[in-house]
Amino acid sequence: MTLRVVWGITGSGDLLRETVTAMAAIREAEEVEITTVLSRAAVKVLRWYKLEDEVRRISRRVFVEEDANTPFIVGPMQIGRYDCFVVAPATANTTAKVACGIADTIITNAVAQVGKTDIPIFMLPVDQRPGTTVTTRPGGESLTLRIRALDVENADRLRRIEHLHVLGGADEIAGALRSCQERPRE
Repeated sequence: MTLRVVWGITGSGDLLRETVTAMAAIREAEEVEITTVLSRAAVKVLRWYKLEDEVRRISRRVFVEEDANTPFIVGPMQIGRYDCFVVAPATANTTAKVACGIADTIITNAVAQVGKTDIPIFMLPVDQRPGTTVTTRPGGESLTLRIRALDVENADRLRRIEHLHVLGGADEIAGALRSCQERPRE
């Protein structure tokens, strides 16, 4: 049975390449249909990293945010047309909004509304551990970032939200999706 996944991408350059690589591997190895939802910032960052065409190749459909509820993806998720919702990578901004219950973008609104159902939500916040992280710039050069304590606290807050599972890295996404395949369908 084909697993139907909505995959939200926000405007993070950090973990973006790893996430797109995971999407491609999952799409090739599993019986998965990916519908991708891009925030406005995600469109810009995917173009900057030259990954937009790859995401479109992987995805059955791609929706681009017009406002918090357009295109209308929440309704089809709530009524069971999809099996799970992945948000990866999730910027510190998206993480903070979800942690505080703010639902003013297509991704944060979808998390808030889908969270009222039994559909699992998996999020990969980019800032989860204190200290520094080394990421890759669009040209391939390394960039060291300091992770703010506030952003780590917000990622920790996500762990207390019902039906929301925080992933530690892009390498955990495939396993999370397998757990969705094992869930009984309505």
